[in-house]
Amino acid sequence: MSAIKHITTPLTEQVIKTLHTGDTVELTGAVYTARDLAHKRLVESLRQGEVLPFNLNGAVIYYVGPSPAKPGKVIGSCGPTTSYRMDAYTPTLLAAGLKGMIGKGNRSPEVIEVIKKHCAVYFAAVGGAAALLAQRVRSARVIAYSELGPEAVQELVVENLPLIVVNDCYGADLYQEGVRRYKKEG
Repeated sequence: MSAIKHITTPLTEQVIKTLHTGDTVELTGAVYTARDLAHKRLVESLRQGEVLPFNLNGAVIYYVGPSPAKPGKVIGSCGPTTSYRMDAYTPTLLAAGLKGMIGKGNRSPEVIEVIKKHCAVYFAAVGGAAALLAQRVRSARVIAYSELGPEAVQELVVENLPLIVVNDCYGADLYQEGVRRYKKEG
């Protein structure tokens, strides 16, 4: 088992090139929440030449719609949502400078190729551990599309958010490797 890699945002290509499928990572810094509707708006804004609500260069988007914070808490539960729903928007965002994505589940072969092309990375956060993941969020503030409620874009500052590299910048896919390994052993 390899050591945990501690990385910070914004992500650089130099750091991304050190990450490999299966690596365990703890991420610290600003990440931006966005789900389907927010992705659609971000891509529409880019296509219209508008300024986005955050700088995409080196940014990490977390596919999450956090629940409301309880009194005295920074944020409510914030577990990952299924990533393939963002696949239609991902190539445009990666071309504009996005470097990292956090979610759960597979990405399409097309997205994996675009991750490789733009030297980016896709991380998985453990589904079902939303309350535990929320403990790693130090601050949260809505920065765009507040009318979307829990799907608004928020800037989260996280500390040691535990993640696993699923798709690295070399085109590897942890899920496919797991299937191959299982077939060999079975």
